[in-house]
Amino acid sequence: MSLADVTYLPETPAHDPEIDVINEEAFGPGRFARAAYKIREGGPHERALSFVAMDGGKVIASVRMTRIAAGKGRALMLGPLAVRPAYKNLGIGRKLVAMALEAATKAASPAVLLVGDEPYYGPLGFKKIPRGQISMPRPVDLERLLAHEIAAGSVAKLAGEVCHADQFAVPA
Repeated sequence: MSLADVTYLPETPAHDPEIDVINEEAFGPGRFARAAYKIREGGPHERALSFVAMDGGKVIASVRMTRIAAGKGRALMLGPLAVRPAYKNLGIGRKLVAMALEAATKAASPAVLLVGDEPYYGPLGFKKIPRGQISMPRPVDLERLLAHEIAAGSVAKLAGEVCHADQFAVPA
């Protein structure tokens, strides 16, 4: 396998079964108990902003984006990002994140949020969200809440509990 053999495509419904397998490999059955998964249960992900990496007609990596809301803020949540074990540490995940961020910018999303490791995502433009600014529907390490700001001031508008944008109830 050469990186020249890897192609990157927008995600389609035909990719779903392979993406499910990759996510199971990467995160195991515990993924269903995670805070980010709870948010994703609230509605569909944005397929037009989600991508796969392919090698020989097989999905080898995937990244998804989901619309979220918190307080007056709106953003996209990146994840899950998963790469098959044989393809890790080759830059495929970073390329998928870059593609997702570019798509989010073109779609005029104000920001992208994720739960992840700052050493990995920091060089891609993600910064810690101030502790206590947002909360998640299930326990999460607050040091792992990161955001990539696209529109100035957009991360500051995210406040309170994060939910899928389809589940957001505007306060009366």
